[in-house]
Formats: sequence, C-alpha cells, structure tokens
Amino acid sequence: MAGVVRSKLRLLRWTLVIPLLAVLVLAATWGSKPAAAVLVLVAVFLAGSVLAAVYHAEVVAHRVGEPFGSLVLAVAVTVIEVALIVTLMGSGESETATLARDTVFAAVMITCNGILGLCILLGALRRRVASFNAEGTATALATVLTLATLSLVLPTFTTSRPGPEFSPAQLAFAAGASIALYALFVVVQTVRHRDYFLPAGADAADPDEHASPPSDREALVGLGLLLVALVAVVGLAKVESPAIEDAVDAVGAPPSAVGVVIALLVLLPETLAAVRNARRNRMQTSFNLALGSAMASIGLTIPAIAIASIWLEGPLELGLGATQMVLLAITAVVGALTVLPGRATVQEGGVHLVLFGAFVFLAINP
Repeated sequence: MAGVVRSKLRLLRWTLVIPLLAVLVLAATWGSKPAAAVLVLVAVFLAGSVLAAVYHAEVVAHRVGEPFGSLVLAVAVTVIEVALIVTLMGSGESETATLARDTVFAAVMITCNGILGLCILLGALRRRVASFNAEGTATALATVLTLATLSLVLPTFTTSRPGPEFSPAQLAFAAGASIALYALFVVVQTVRHRDYFLPAGADAADPDEHASPPSDREALVGLGLLLVALVAVVGLAKVESPAIEDAVDAVGAPPSAVGVVIALLVLLPETLAAVRNARRNRMQTSFNLALGSAMASIGLTIPAIAIASIWLEGPLELGLGATQMVLLAITAVVGALTVLPGRATVQEGGVHLVLFGAFVFLAINP
C-alpha cells in the first residue's frame, strides 16, 4: 500500500503538472505576439518544461536501458523540431528559405561542440580524464559529419541550380542517403554493436544503475509526459521567437541568429540530460545524447524537408557559407582527435567550447 501511495504522489508532482499547464499556456498564446508580462510567464513554463522533459527522459531511459534511452530523447526532440520547421516554412514568413539550413547547422554545432565540450570539461574536472568508448563515439561522429557534408556542404558547389540549392533529384538523393545512414546507425547502435555505445569502465559503476527500474506503466506515463513536455518546449520557443527577433534586430545581428537562439532553446532538454550524465561520470551516455541529437536532426530533417518541398513554395537554400564551412571543417578535425583515443582531458573540452563560442559569436557578428 505504501508503495502505491508513493507512486501516486510521484505522478502528482510538478513533473506532471508543469507540462500540462505549459501546453495550456501554449494554446492560449500560439499565433499571437504576447505582452512582456506574458512572455515572462511563457519563459517560466518553458524552463519548467525543459526540466520536466529531462526527468521523464531519464525515467524512460532507466526502463529501456542504454543506448535506447538516449535514442528516445534524441528522436522525440527532432521529430517535434522538424514539425516546427515545416510549419514555419509553410507559413509564408520571410527568411524561411534558409530556415532548415540554419536550424540543422546550429544543432550540429551546439551538440558537437557545446554539449560535447561541456560534458568533457565536467567529466575531466571530476575524474581528471573523461573516458568513453572510442568505437561507438567515432562511428557516431563519422555519421554526423558525413550527413552534414552531404546535406549542407555539397549544395554550395552543385551547378544544377543557381545559388546554394539542390535540384529535385539531388534533394531526393540527399534525403534517401540521410534516412539510410540514420537507419543503419540505429541498427548498429541498438542491435549489432550495442556494446560500443554502453557505459564503459568507471561509467558502469554508477550506483543509480542498481536502482529498481520503473514499471511498464510508469515508463509509458513518463513517455507520454516526455512528448507533452517536448511539444511545450518547442511550441513555447516559437511563441518567444518574436521577442527574440526584436532582440536580434536591436543588436544588429543577422536573421540567422534567430535560428541559433531557437535551436539552443529546443536542445535544452538534451543538454541538461547530457550534463547530468557527465556529472555522474557516464560519459558515453552523454556522447550518445549529443551525437545522436545531431544525427537525428540531419537524418530526419532533410527527408522531411524533401517531402515538404513538393508543396512548399519558394527556394530552399541548404548550402553553407564559407565561414560556416570553416567551422564545420575544424569541428570535424578536432572531434576526430578528441574521440579516437577514447579519453579526453579538460584541454579537449576547452577547445570544443571555444569553437562553440566562435560559432555563436559569428552568428551574431558575422
């Protein structure tokens, strides 16, 4: 009886109430430009939804185990993010031609430099050296960089269309290659070489792993609330976007900076989940979350945009500019040098964070 009471109390805690209230706030403010006081309220519920999403993601992850838990959060966030991108591109708003490119590139830089660097720094400060599985991490990084090159670099150099655009046939090939690579990686990560993506060495000694996993009912409730919280996160980030656009205009930053800010908000659940795992010395789980999010962002967004382009009007610019390609190239080199040894120090963490800082600075001041 005591266990049942505790279970009911857990369901009534803030992690249940906040996402539901956030969805109500989203419904009340969607499609409008709220006043400053309302935007403050939206920001509060946005932050609460992020924390609730992290909590429910950990519940689901504990039930299904790694690497499935990281996969659930990455795919859930990306599916909702893709829906938001397609909705905005179909709304006829200005500056939507580069929306998919800006969002996907921002996701890659945030995950491969910001989240990865922060997790390495935290892990190395705690244990002097952050250890992880080089095989699985290198496989994930190679897939992310291949997807980014096929989808974001090649359009700048193709000649079938003027500007950094794919022709319909080229877009179809990029979409097919993206979904194929992502599907292959999921099979490798969860079936064929699952051990490459499991916590290694000291990671496996986390006492939280020995706690009893939640029941099927608790896991299903957690999954449902995770989806609700993520809908609230992405939707409330969109509600905040007019205020973000005004702030960007005020500082004289280019419109692409809006996509960076929104991507930072949308990726907050994965960032917090990765950081919490890094503080527990579960570096491999942190890397699974970071690189899995980048991979899902490309592997699911490009096919969705390719299908949506059938009815969407206007150009679709996917090709990166010279500055962005330089940042992607150095990220590829530094990322490879970081993951191949299977061990990293605060120096590697600092290098990735400086690259992330350069990306953010140049997005605001190109």
